Amino acid sequence: MSARLRFALAVVVLGLLMTGPFILTALIVWFETEGDGRQQLVDVLAPHLGVGMMLTLLGFAAGVGVLRTLFRQYVQGLLRMAENLRLMLGANRGFRVQPDGPPEVQMLAVAANELASQRDEIFGDVEAQIARAKDSVEQEKNRLAALMSELTQSVVVCNLDGRILLYNNRARMQFRALSDAPGVAGGGELIGLGRSIYAVFERNLIAHALETIQQRLKRGVAQPQANFVTTTRAGQLLRVQMSPVLAVARSEEKIEGGEAVPERTFTGFILMLDNITRNFETESRRDQMLHNLTEGNRASLGNVRAAAEMLEYGDLPDEMRDRFRKVIRDEVQAMGQRLNDTASEFADSLKVRWPLEEMLGADLIAAVQRRIEERIGLPTKLEEVDERLWVKVDSFSLMQALTYLANRLSDEFEVREVRFRLSSAGRLVHLDLIWSGQAMSTETVMSWELEPMKIDDESSPLTVRDVIDRHDGEMWLEREKVRHRAFFRILLPAAIPQEQSEAELFLRGESRPEYYDFDLFAWSEKSHGIEDRPLTELAFTVFDTETTGLNPSQGDEIIQIGATRVLNGKLLRNESFEQLIDPRRPLAAESAKIHGITAEMLRGQPTIESVLPAFHAFAADTVLIAHNAAFDMRFLQLKEAQTGLRFDQPVIDTLLLSAVVHPNQESHRLEAIAERLGLTIVGRHTALGDAIVTAEVFLKLLPLLAEKGIRTLREAREAAEKTYYARIKY
Repeated sequence: MSARLRFALAVVVLGLLMTGPFILTALIVWFETEGDGRQQLVDVLAPHLGVGMMLTLLGFAAGVGVLRTLFRQYVQGLLRMAENLRLMLGANRGFRVQPDGPPEVQMLAVAANELASQRDEIFGDVEAQIARAKDSVEQEKNRLAALMSELTQSVVVCNLDGRILLYNNRARMQFRALSDAPGVAGGGELIGLGRSIYAVFERNLIAHALETIQQRLKRGVAQPQANFVTTTRAGQLLRVQMSPVLAVARSEEKIEGGEAVPERTFTGFILMLDNITRNFETESRRDQMLHNLTEGNRASLGNVRAAAEMLEYGDLPDEMRDRFRKVIRDEVQAMGQRLNDTASEFADSLKVRWPLEEMLGADLIAAVQRRIEERIGLPTKLEEVDERLWVKVDSFSLMQALTYLANRLSDEFEVREVRFRLSSAGRLVHLDLIWSGQAMSTETVMSWELEPMKIDDESSPLTVRDVIDRHDGEMWLEREKVRHRAFFRILLPAAIPQEQSEAELFLRGESRPEYYDFDLFAWSEKSHGIEDRPLTELAFTVFDTETTGLNPSQGDEIIQIGATRVLNGKLLRNESFEQLIDPRRPLAAESAKIHGITAEMLRGQPTIESVLPAFHAFAADTVLIAHNAAFDMRFLQLKEAQTGLRFDQPVIDTLLLSAVVHPNQESHRLEAIAERLGLTIVGRHTALGDAIVTAEVFLKLLPLLAEKGIRTLREAREAAEKTYYARIKY
């Protein structure tokens, strides 16, 4: 029986106690009195019945008031205290009960707080010991994470179900290049802890490679591997090397030659990926070039041979002789042209094959400045260097070229200072070497470009032109007549600032990347149905939307989707989805004040038709979580007919779960829940910020739900559906 029902019952009992004896006495007197006595009784009591009823009602109201005060102070106060004590026990150890209500309840709250403080001291000592014991393990994990993140090759580790357990930064960038999703969402639907590798590779291909490795393991091959090349849905060509992850099962040791040999168990596999699309295209062009050269020259040689044999006939008419000579000249000329074209294309392919590295443009200029000042003693300065630009260069040869040009400026034109400027030019970058003083001719510039670079006793077989060609760039001389200056402008390829975006992602969470979860080795797709699986074992997509308004059925649209993932009870901050969306309708100024998103920020952003498929793929095979999920889901459901996408996976609402865990609390707003659970809110009212807070709230609610016997997805959904807030519709 609920507390409110018990209160209602107490009010009824109070009413019966106050009126029941009087009514019963009146009935007894009434039935025992007869004739004139009954009439006299009526005459005496009738004038006083109104006063009696009024006094009874006043007494009843006073009794209800006293009962209500006692109920609120003792019953409801103790219930709230019980919920707060559960918070101290699990979700928020730092929480303390505020002494409130009558003295007896306040004394109980003070005693509970003192007990909690003593418990925290004991827990602090235990946790310190555990932290010291785990320190070495954490160090190993950090070393592994650092090693994986610094590898220049894409590495993905999967369990035997094809679920991704580990990947490094290079793999994430690789998969992002394979994705056709817009903006920062690209790649998030393909790679992530717990996602299936079969979203990229065919299942049969992986199965064949695994079978090959297993056969090699049976033959006792020391390092069994399988290699294959495949194309992705995006048309990219990948070269893959697969290696097994082996575990040693000590309980199943085999005896060979009198010695125990531990049996190796195949628990997963490692994929090392290379995108060879560009290499394959280059090699294909080179093969085609060689084919044209050989086959074309073979035909020309045949024609030349036939023409030469005809010329040996002495009675050949002069007209025919001239025609055969022309054939020989034309074929020889064609062979020469074919050789020149082949040599030129081969040289171009060599330039493409030269390895270039991606680096921050400001770092490149800083290195050039140091070399010029140290090598030739020429002062340098900076002008308008865009520090956001990344370039793809052979930094050493480019540094040599710039130092060589500065040296010749100093020696031959007595330049006493050079300056650098770096600016964006679309997909290219302008790097300017600027000086003041005497102008030079175009012929001089050409001679500097084509002469081998030499500075004192240091020489290079390369010319400046070779270096520029190696970057597939250009260089020219320009003059600033007003400022009496000139500069060499070098055109370089720009690179995508990938590492900068990674840094932004890391700032959202802890410094150590969370790219691994080895517990997933034990996760099997065939284990059991999702409804009866524990919440702590499921994969969740926690999301939030920002919208133009609060009326989805009246035309309001989504302007931002933010999401993060929770897997095995862990928040994966680095696996996030965040994308602004052009709503193609005006944005109300009132809503912009709440979420801070302006119409200018939405201009040029992708529309919902291109963003929703990417989010649908990001959320695939997971349970959706949102705070006040009915609101967000209504926006998604209204787009089903337009996009043909259905979000038909289970949905969990943290608002409802909070009402399940804390039914006596006055507020279940996200801020109020976060405060109760001791969480710090960062980035409130941004889609990703709210999604991360919601995920942290959900993780804090899990142990509180378990205390109430709610552990599986089915139990959580059934409990949530019984709350008052489940009736809210949009």
